[in-house]
Amino acid sequence: MSHVLDASAVLAWAQDEPGGQRVENVLHAAYLSTVNLSESVAKLVERGVSYRALQLDFSTSGLTLVGFEPGDAYAAAALRAATRRFGLSFGDRACIALALRLGLPLLTSDRAWAKLHLGVPVEVIR
Repeated sequence: MSHVLDASAVLAWAQDEPGGQRVENVLHAAYLSTVNLSESVAKLVERGVSYRALQLDFSTSGLTLVGFEPGDAYAAAALRAATRRFGLSFGDRACIALALRLGLPLLTSDRAWAKLHLGVPVEVIR
């Protein structure tokens, strides 16, 4: 089954954290917004991971990268009011917008997402 990954799921996979194996198991059929790609790469580079190594890891992972489209921008903006009190960022809302567009469940490590009624299933990886 396909899933949309948020940055926390990608970081769990990339850093061999708890829940990372769950992400590894779905990478070949998973989708990631380019917004969340940028967020993930920035955090990994801050933690000392080589930018070139990350490019190789992502290009060979089987993960499908999806551009942030105008419809996603409107959907992410519309989600702000409903998600603000849970502290969801722009990147989080970009991920949710992609899941809504594709009609796919989300994988995240953020437990707060499970409390939201997003219109798509949310699976918490840890």
